[in-house]
Amino acid sequence: MSYTQNLQGSLLQEQEKKAIEEKLHSGVIKEFQLKAQEGGFPQLSCVSSQDDLPLYEDAARRLAQFEEILIFGTGGSSLGGKTLCTLGRQEKPRLTFMDNIDPHTFETLFRTLNPEKTGIITISKSGSTVETLMQILTFIETYGDLPSAHFLLITEPTDNPLRRLATQKGWPCLDHPQNIGGRFSCFSLVGLIPAILAGLDPREIRKGGKDVLDLHLSTPKAPAFEGAALNVYLAEEHQKTLSVMMPYSDQLNSFSLWYRQLWAESLGKKGKGPTPVQALGTVDQHSQLQLYLEGPKDKFFTLLGLNWKERGTPLKTAVIPEFKGKTMGDLLIAEQKATYQTLINHNCPTRLMTLDSLDEYHLGGLMMHFMIETIVAAAFFGVDAFDQPAVEEGKRLSKRYMAEGEI
Repeated sequence: MSYTQNLQGSLLQEQEKKAIEEKLHSGVIKEFQLKAQEGGFPQLSCVSSQDDLPLYEDAARRLAQFEEILIFGTGGSSLGGKTLCTLGRQEKPRLTFMDNIDPHTFETLFRTLNPEKTGIITISKSGSTVETLMQILTFIETYGDLPSAHFLLITEPTDNPLRRLATQKGWPCLDHPQNIGGRFSCFSLVGLIPAILAGLDPREIRKGGKDVLDLHLSTPKAPAFEGAALNVYLAEEHQKTLSVMMPYSDQLNSFSLWYRQLWAESLGKKGKGPTPVQALGTVDQHSQLQLYLEGPKDKFFTLLGLNWKERGTPLKTAVIPEFKGKTMGDLLIAEQKATYQTLINHNCPTRLMTLDSLDEYHLGGLMMHFMIETIVAAAFFGVDAFDQPAVEEGKRLSKRYMAEGEI
């Protein structure tokens, strides 16, 4: 895995660079490395496994007969797989991630859906996610009982509503790892089965993740450690309470949504945690950049770039002379470079991360980077990266309101 991370835009003084260096050589990094080497982070260590992949490939093969695959799930049960599937290389089966419960969206879908040509994947770690249960139950109410070959359920091996539904209907059900939370599940069957259906190689996804993990086990000055230390330092010492993720690639837009949940749900505790903000280059140069440059100086920026040089059709003639002989990819690179330099000129702490290319290997590595960065940032902040206590209150209230008719 080869990628660069330029932190020069952070504009740190020598004293501040020393503070970052101290974090990198603190017990937090050593503790992470030791725990990871001992397999203490199953979310990460699963990338070293190959034994489970034939099971996932077999499950995907059985569903690949359908023209359409609906994937019911929300949050971590959807975003990791959705991010990976943006690299999909085949038209069929067509994958649709249904990650909300807007009735209009479902009614619109059902008007054109052919259930005989549709497979359903339903994912909920707990098996009791009310949105996901509503999705699958609404499908059943609409179309009745279809043969079991149409369905695949993924949930923990516990006595939960989704597991009971699978047993009642005789539908195949695979075990969601109990020691891997949804937002960290992209390298498990949750992310990999949809990826396989999209024509992607799960081994390359995991290999990219493994290479990045191995890098971070060998040195305290690896990129994700530097990113975590910088994020925390800027938040605590300079009140940079917003973390803006801005890729220059449409294919990485879903990645920003995945990152937003990973960062927010893992770090937002005890009054800690910079708020993640999703942006997209070049689109948000025309909607958010004015605020970024001349609004409150409360943001840390991450720009994600690719080598777009000469990608696209060279212009033989152009209204703008500078465009002659250039491509759309050339312009994308120029705009990213210009935004990066403009942010720095306006004293906005900014890092630029550049991938050699965008494929299974590099996307797997990128997701591993930010999983490590999130886990280590949580340790610096002194919070648990893997729980979400505040979210549980809303879940309990939703069920009560449904039961008591308070809607």
